[in-house]
Amino acid sequence: MKITMLEPLGVKEEKIMEMAKRFTDAGHEFVFCGEPIKTEEEKAERAKDADVLIIANSPLTSNVINAAENLKMISVGFTGVDHVDLEACEKKGIRVCNAQGYATDSTGEMTVALMLACLRNVVPYDKVVREGGTMHGFQHNTLKGKTIGIVGTGAIGRKVGELTKAFGCRLLGYDVVENQAALDLGIEYKTLEEVFAESDIVTMHAPLLDSTRNLANEKTIGLMKKTGILINCARGPLVDSQALADALNEGRIAKAGIDVYEMEPPIPAEHPLLNAKNVILTPHVAFYSEESLEHRVGIVCDNITAWMDGNPINVKL
Repeated sequence: MKITMLEPLGVKEEKIMEMAKRFTDAGHEFVFCGEPIKTEEEKAERAKDADVLIIANSPLTSNVINAAENLKMISVGFTGVDHVDLEACEKKGIRVCNAQGYATDSTGEMTVALMLACLRNVVPYDKVVREGGTMHGFQHNTLKGKTIGIVGTGAIGRKVGELTKAFGCRLLGYDVVENQAALDLGIEYKTLEEVFAESDIVTMHAPLLDSTRNLANEKTIGLMKKTGILINCARGPLVDSQALADALNEGRIAKAGIDVYEMEPPIPAEHPLLNAKNVILTPHVAFYSEESLEHRVGIVCDNITAWMDGNPINVKL
């Protein structure tokens, strides 16, 4: 079989080829990709004779999928699969597996980092010192004792709960199904409206579905405390960016920390959050630790091995 990477996975070639040795030793062809492919046409050309494709989070359209006449399996080096045309995959009987769990620790830690950066004025303090200023006029807050509202209590949401519980926080949660592991952690399930209204910090960890798009909207953000903080390290469209920018600019909530957007960075100059007050913006890096990227290569390869053995894992389609 021919196994083709369609985009880089953020790990050096020698490390990836070491992990892929199981395939080449078994007589399969493994095609490494070290640079982003710029056009859909180039993707289609590269994919056309592949049996298995490896992707991360760049879009995989029906044009590319249909051009790959031999394609039988896609191993997605990412948690979400909304960037893959699953309808086209289903029509062709293509198995799709994701890298569930590869960035749980990394994303959970980044979420808490943004909470702390907002509470402790880390970014403004850096600017003050560089401009010759002092602590005069500044004061910050602790994470201890805060109520954390976790929207989406899957693995990453629970990791954030575990980390913030260690700080002495109260945990609230919203999800369509109550999770026993979340309950065991001490998360109190509430309605979405209650989570936004009662929390000091609301953090988004739901998957992107039609039903979760704009969960943080004008109405729900409007329920937040004036001192409230909104964090999003999940998927950009979970949050209505204009509604969030308006709430920040009008002082209806205090701060926000945002790592994801409606598009991959660079985000356009007219994006409302670029000119919003009291928001820390990072370029979709919550998952992007050295440790998590190596872990996902392992999961991507394990997915392919399990599929070849007839026992697919991490199945999304």
